[in-house]
Amino acid sequence: MPGLESILGALNFEFLFKPFEGLDAWLTGLLAGAPLLVALVIAFALGLRHASDPDHLVAVTSLVAADDGGTRGASRLGAWWGLGHAAILLALGVPLIAFKSAMPTWLESGAEKAVGVVIILLAVRVTWKWARGQYRSGPHRHSTDPHRHLRRGESPTAHGHHRIRTPQQAFGLGLLHGLAGTGAVVVLLLAALPTQLEAVLALAVFAPMTIVSMAACTTAFAWVLTRPVIEPVYRAVMIPALGLFGMLFGLWYVGLG
Repeated sequence: MPGLESILGALNFEFLFKPFEGLDAWLTGLLAGAPLLVALVIAFALGLRHASDPDHLVAVTSLVAADDGGTRGASRLGAWWGLGHAAILLALGVPLIAFKSAMPTWLESGAEKAVGVVIILLAVRVTWKWARGQYRSGPHRHSTDPHRHLRRGESPTAHGHHRIRTPQQAFGLGLLHGLAGTGAVVVLLLAALPTQLEAVLALAVFAPMTIVSMAACTTAFAWVLTRPVIEPVYRAVMIPALGLFGMLFGLWYVGLG
């Protein structure tokens, strides 16, 4: 039987990034030399696209795969991730553009590896809680507000609403992802646009769009998973499958694959 080392060596999730790389290359080609207004529209589109990077989605779906899987909670988590991501993009990106500098390689590489470690930890935690039977669901009512969401509890009528992932954790994860990706975004904008002012304006449009995009992604993810037909399959099959995939993806992302 193949050992763990050979299994890890066979891991390769590069194919997940290929379609997005092609789309980004096409948009970047349009950005190069474009008038300012057109460049800002393209930056808008790039920002909306950016949140759908596979490493972003793998991490954030683990945030949504939690006790409260309602669309409102998922939307908030996505928005907090986007706020963290946008904050670090602007905080680091504007000075880097102003001084035409680059992110230190060691910092960018370290942040990428840290992202992989966090993905592994999120996946392990979700899988562990699933194995302990801590995911339950069902329609229920608080006062006059009937609703359905994923929850933890022993009784179908009495339970507490506990969030496994807090907004602060989502914000911190967004910061980490932003730290890992700021250098590439700055290089792209400096190379494509003629002046630093235009690059800063494009970054100012790009960054907030990641908030909108990730909030939309997490809302759609939670809405699908809380449909009555899908929810039982999600609880029984998809949670452990997402956990396993997250662990393998994280191992590959830190360079063990």
